[in-house]
Amino acid sequence: MPFEIIRNDITKLQVDAIVNAANNSLCRGGGVCGAIFAAAGEGNLQRACDKIGGCETGKAVITKGYALPAKYIIHTVGPVWQGGANGECDLLYACYKSSLELAKAHRLESVAFPLISSGIYGYPKDRALRVATNAIGDFLLQNDMSVSLVIFDKAAYTLGEKLYSSIKAFIDDDYAGSYMERRRPLQERVCMPSPQVDMLPCAAATAQRRSLDDWLNNMEEGFSRHLLRLIDEKQRTDAEVYKRANIDRRLFSKIRSNKDYKPSKNTALALAVALELSLDDTRDLLMKAGYALSRSNKLDAIVEYFITNNNYNIFEINEALFAFDQSLLGA
Repeated sequence: MPFEIIRNDITKLQVDAIVNAANNSLCRGGGVCGAIFAAAGEGNLQRACDKIGGCETGKAVITKGYALPAKYIIHTVGPVWQGGANGECDLLYACYKSSLELAKAHRLESVAFPLISSGIYGYPKDRALRVATNAIGDFLLQNDMSVSLVIFDKAAYTLGEKLYSSIKAFIDDDYAGSYMERRRPLQERVCMPSPQVDMLPCAAATAQRRSLDDWLNNMEEGFSRHLLRLIDEKQRTDAEVYKRANIDRRLFSKIRSNKDYKPSKNTALALAVALELSLDDTRDLLMKAGYALSRSNKLDAIVEYFITNNNYNIFEINEALFAFDQSLLGA
């Protein structure tokens, strides 16, 4: 998956580079910075940082990873939160952009970020998360790279209260409706009795088999063909679609080349989001892959919430899915 949010210890990830939330002097600090220095080997890493001499806020520099599983450490300096009216958002966005551009210049394929400035620098976590998502998302729409946003524990992750409450209310409404439907007496839910099944005469049975053969030979187009037709109708390029769907180019090539390809449900939903399909068209695309949107499934309800509100930003949707402990959309 090109972009994922994960709970993990960033110092233990086997990626090309991890990002250090550094200070301007590039000295060992606390929090994530201190953990990275300790895991990499403080002596070697500090000597490398001393040779660089320092780093401006919003900029990034790179050193070896030393004892870390990661090959490199990208050091970037986030802004101190001062209320939001002093350019903090632009500086924080620049941290992610500078780090990713530096990774690209070194031909790195995988990078893991902490939530920069959200610790002792005091940047509100929900705002820091939104800046991170926007910056990483903007980069990935133009470039190919695997990027992880690493959250050490769930307590460190906060979705905006207004958005969280709105999604929760939407989910609760869906759950309530589904629950009440299940509680209705069985006789109210049965529209008509099942027809009596008689033994078919031999000739009738043969005719039925022929009819089934005809039906199977004239099945509707499958998922791949339906998807490609939608891409043409929407006048989108393949790259636009797989990047906005947060899926790998190689996976998209498999879907394009195999008319019988069956994706996972999350991949199918991601492609529906990338194409900005309506709720009905999303259901239709899912049906082609053998799936359905369920009002008793929390993931489905969250995706439906965003589609209903015409928000097709895959990265923002994944923020919400992570907050509600759901799997993310994409490969």
